[in-house]
Amino acid sequence: MIARSLWTVAVVLLIAGCTSGSSSTFSPNSASVDSSYSCPVGASNVHYDLHGTIDVHNGTSKAVSISSVDATLTLAAVKGAWLQKVGDRYDAGNITFTPAEVAAGANATLVVTIPTACTGRAATSPVASGDYVVGFTMITSAGTFKLDSKDRHRISTG
Repeated sequence: MIARSLWTVAVVLLIAGCTSGSSSTFSPNSASVDSSYSCPVGASNVHYDLHGTIDVHNGTSKAVSISSVDATLTLAAVKGAWLQKVGDRYDAGNITFTPAEVAAGANATLVVTIPTACTGRAATSPVASGDYVVGFTMITSAGTFKLDSKDRHRISTG
């Protein structure tokens, strides 16, 4: 009786040990974005692309398709005269990303491009900057996931 109980416990521990190494779900692990952009002096609402990556793990037994990735930039800190106030948000909407599918059991890095714009300073004005937290919302066949970039994106007025 004791031997049978010990054998059952050993089997349960063996199964638990084999499955604890990786998650059996789809999950974003981390995100990062370009650290900075210097807006040209005299620029007015000039377009530029902010680049980033999102690392994901698909621990499921099926491929996961990604239908959209949205990005929101939230102003976290300013230095000098800045046009926006801390807490202001810019919703970049549905952004460009690749790949659109992550194979079963695979890790992948999504490469994202966020369209944004900046306004520079007048030549006689002092340099200013704004630090933004970039938040991502991913809509996938495994559900909706949200995460913030681990670093901030700084826009300076050159």
